[in-house]
Amino acid sequence: MSIPLSAACLALGLWTALPAAAAKAENGPPPKRKAAAPKFIPSSTQESARERERRLLRECKGRPNAGACAGYAS
Repeated sequence: MSIPLSAACLALGLWTALPAAAAKAENGPPPKRKAAAPKFIPSSTQESARERERRLLRECKGRPNAGACAGYAS
């Protein structure tokens, strides 16, 4: 008795799902959204551009002009 009942439930589920799948296929793919770029929020403890410039000039004296010291080494 349970096999015909489960077969009937399965058939009913498939029969109700087919119109929804057909309607979705007729509309085509949904338009793609552009990914939102993350917003940069500076920290209050972060150094300013001027402070960073002065620190790099101080720390890169006599070092190779590469990496973080590129453009700051003397």
